[in-house]
Formats: sequence, C-alpha cells, structure tokens
Amino acid sequence: MRVPAAPSIESKQSWIVATAALVVLTLSFGAPWIVVVALKPIAAELDGTRSIPALASALAWFGQGLGGILMGRLAEIIGVRWTVVCGAVMICLGLLLSMGGAPWQLYVGHGLFIGILGNGGINAPFYVYVSRWFDRRRGSALALISSGTFFAGSIWPNVFEPAIAALGWRQTMLWYGLFELVVIVPIALTFLKSPPEQPAVALAGAASAPQRVFGWPPRVVYILLAAAGFLCCVTMSMPQVHLVAFCSDIGIKPAHGAAMLSLLLGAGFISRQIWGAISDRIGGLRTLLLSSASQAVAMSGFLLTQDEVGLFIVSAAFGLGFAGLVPAYVLAIRQHFPASEASWRIPVLLLLNGTGMGTGGWLAGVLYDYFGYYAPAFAAGILANLLNLGVIAVLVIRMKVFNLRTGAQ
Repeated sequence: MRVPAAPSIESKQSWIVATAALVVLTLSFGAPWIVVVALKPIAAELDGTRSIPALASALAWFGQGLGGILMGRLAEIIGVRWTVVCGAVMICLGLLLSMGGAPWQLYVGHGLFIGILGNGGINAPFYVYVSRWFDRRRGSALALISSGTFFAGSIWPNVFEPAIAALGWRQTMLWYGLFELVVIVPIALTFLKSPPEQPAVALAGAASAPQRVFGWPPRVVYILLAAAGFLCCVTMSMPQVHLVAFCSDIGIKPAHGAAMLSLLLGAGFISRQIWGAISDRIGGLRTLLLSSASQAVAMSGFLLTQDEVGLFIVSAAFGLGFAGLVPAYVLAIRQHFPASEASWRIPVLLLLNGTGMGTGGWLAGVLYDYFGYYAPAFAAGILANLLNLGVIAVLVIRMKVFNLRTGAQ
C-alpha cells in the first residue's frame, strides 16, 4: 500500500519571507563593499598599504561567520526578528567607527560591529530560519536568499564609486549606515514571523543523529565539507575584493572596474537561481562539484588576459560559475544530516565559508604588497580551488559508491 506524502509546509508566505530576507541581506552586505571600492583611497592614507583595508574586509567576512554561531544560538531563543534588528544597528555603528580611518578603527568597525554583531546576526540565522519555511523547493529558496551578497555587489559598487568620488569614503559610510538602518528594521518587524511547524513525520526522522553518512562517521563527512567550504571561498573572494584595484593598476578606469565587479556579482545573482533549481534535482553535493569546476576554469581567465573586454567576459564567467557553491553546502547539510542539528551545523559551515572569504581577500592583499602585482595571488586562488574540487570529488564518489551498494537514490 502506498504511503501518502506528508503535506508540504510551503506557502505564499514562505516566498514572502524569503524575499524579505533577500532584501535585508542585500542591504546588510552592502556595508563591507564600501571599503572594497575605496581600497586605494583608504590605502593612500595609510602609506599605500593595501593589506590594511583588505584585512578590514576580511575581518567583516570572518566576523559574520563567527558571529553566525553565537547569534544563531541567540536567534533560537529570542527569534530571528530581533537578531536582525540588532544586526542592523551594529552595522551602522561599525560604519561610524570605521570613518575614523585608523587601522584599529577599520578592524574593530568591520570585524566586530559589521561582522560578528552585524551580519553575524543576520546571515547564518536567515539560512536556518528560511530553510524551515520550505521542504520541497528548499534549494531554490536557499539560492534566492544567498543571492543577497551578489545583489549587494551588483548594486552598491556602482553607487559607492561616484559617491566616494563626490563625498569621500567617510561620508559614504555615514549615509549608507543610516540608510540600511531605517530600511532593515521595519522589514524585520513586519515580515519575519515564526516559521510553520514541521510535520510530525519529519520531526520524528530528525530526532536522532545518523550513525553513518555514506558509510562514514558523520564527523568525517562534515569536516570534509567544512574544509571544502573554506577552500572554495578563498578563491571566490579574491576577484571580488581586488577587482577594482586590479583594473586601476592595469590602466582601466575605476568606474569601469566597479562596473566589472557589478557584472560579476549580477551574473552570480542570476545564475544562482539556476543553480538552486539544479540542486533541487541533483542534490547539494553534485551541484558543488559542477560549480567548483566552473569557478576553477573562470578563475584561470584572470591570469590569461588584461584586456578590458576580456576581463568583462572573464568576470561574467566567474559570476556564472561560483554562484552555486554556498547554498549547495547548506542544502547538503540539510539533506545528509538531521534537521535538529541545522542550528549549529549551518552556522559553523558558514563560519568556514566566511573565514575562507576573509583569508582570500587578505592573502591577495599580502601577496600584492610583496610582489607588486596580482598574478601570484590569482595563482594561489586557483590552487585553493583545485584542492576544493578534489575534496568534493571524494565525497561525491563516496556517495555514489555507497548508494550503489545500498540501492539508495
């Protein structure tokens, strides 16, 4: 006798919540882009040392990952609505502190306030929260909200570049901090309601942790996924953080570099929706494998051309390639580990992602300061990507072998 499928928890409200999360993330992740677009002007006030603003950007990424663990636990107690409101306030304070321009102010403003307390209270809690509104199109929903970082990158550099030229980077930080605060808080208070109750069948299945994943201890699979997440994000961050400065170095106008960055992230936003639909069909791990291979190929293009038209093409290809990675990690966690563990597994994984983003941006700045050009940094990014591809390939092969042995799908 055929067992009827459990009723879906998805509804119109699910997509309203996901869209609200996308808007909030687009605004909250706009804040770290100011220091990216203003990397050269800020460095000019610091004896030309690019590694200082690059490290501030890195700390914002690392901080949001670390804060995701701390604030994720808090969101389970007080609700995601209030961690988002708190995060918006902290982002504003972080930008105000960073206006001072001293290295410690940039580091604390971006690492602690924008990162740990700001986006840390928004990003990781949103992944857990939104995933609880979906059961059938979870991959598409995660792809949508994770596109907030791309949407931010495709919009704000083109806004910040002329604003910095006209007002200076300090005033740009001031006005943007106030803007994101007055927009995010009302959205959070209005739309972020409690998620629906999970069906009893799903809850029963999530009550106990699996003894094995693909025949391996769950800890081993999780560590490999986390390591892969770190490595892919090292590569992912380098063009995002340094593309505007790289273009300026080789004679391309900063405005064109900002447009190139917007194209990269805009392509990522569009293709992430496609990757989300793909992941709903083939699963998180296989999506990771395809997206990682695409990112490696596109990253190689930054070593092969310095022509402006060529770099626009490479930037678009990079955005199309790497867009599937982050939501596919979250989907893999939800597919292969109990839902009851999502509140800590997802934030820890995102911490590794954020650490990789921060490491890549900072490492590229250090390598540039040492060599005086970006080719060694891009080569290091390609190496990290190849290591990531190897780890994911091991997991996919192991999953395939295990499924063949057990007759699983």
